[in-house]
Formats: sequence, C-alpha cells, structure tokens
Amino acid sequence: MKETILFSETQRFRQWWIWILLLGIYSIFLYGLYVQLIIGQPYGDKPMTDIMLIISTILYTSFVVLFLFVRMDTQITQDSIQIRFFPFHRKPKRYSWDSISEYAIRKYNATQEYGGWGIKGYSNDRAYNISGNQGLQIQFRDGHKLLIGTKNSEGLQKALSKIKQPTPN
Repeated sequence: MKETILFSETQRFRQWWIWILLLGIYSIFLYGLYVQLIIGQPYGDKPMTDIMLIISTILYTSFVVLFLFVRMDTQITQDSIQIRFFPFHRKPKRYSWDSISEYAIRKYNATQEYGGWGIKGYSNDRAYNISGNQGLQIQFRDGHKLLIGTKNSEGLQKALSKIKQPTPN
C-alpha cells in the first residue's frame, strides 16, 4: 500500500547570483585555456602547466555540472518526513513522526546559523536547505535537531495541520 503524500517539494540551486559567480569563474578558466593553448601565451603571472590548466578546468566543469543536478526533495506523509539531497543521498532519509517530539515552521538565517546552504551543521543539529529563509525545525526525542528548508511554507503548514501531533515524552 502506497502512502498518501501530503506535501512534496523539489528545490534546486537556481539563485541568479550563484550562477553568475560560478559561470564568471568558469569563464576565467576557459579564457586561460584559450590564451595558453590556442594563442600559445602563458596565462597569468605564474602560469600553470598546460596539463594542470586542463585538469583544473575539467574539475571546475564537474563542479558546475554538479550544481546543475543537485536537488533537495522533501515529502511529508501521515507516517513520516522524507528528505533526499540528490546526489549525496542515494535514498531518501526517512524520519517517522514517532521519533519527533516537536516541530514548527520558522524563519532562519542560513549563513549565520548554519554557515550557508546545502547540507550543513553537525550530527546533533543539522540543516538541509537550498535557498530562502523558511524551514521546518524538527526536534527529535533523542535531542537531535533538523531544519529542512522550504520555499512553500504555506503548503507545508497545510500538510502539517493534517498530521497527528507527536505525543509528549
């Protein structure tokens, strides 16, 4: 029997400033390749070897491509919250409502509280976020905390209103 999904959200890194930064740096690598390999002039005051420039460009290209594919999938059902930060999680991480003592939607500051966006924090206070400043703060019965970012706090609130409230410890 398949669980009914009450809330589903997929987020990707689509902030314009991230892409300007990534592609701006990428253009420097491409320009360096052009100058050093096509024109035949050393690029910069302390130029890399041709092979190191090629390897560095390939590695940075891989990093940019990774950003194209990174996504965070969140699903809420009557039984659990599931989160998958693809490609870092092969399978969704599942948290049953029975393991949760409290939860609330709250505003947060990703850079001040967690050092930015992505998979952040420590094992006892972790955050999964891609953008924005709204998230579902979860307190587990074992004392651990988890913040899951959302761009759809109203839809999340509607789904949470359908969930049976966790019983106190």
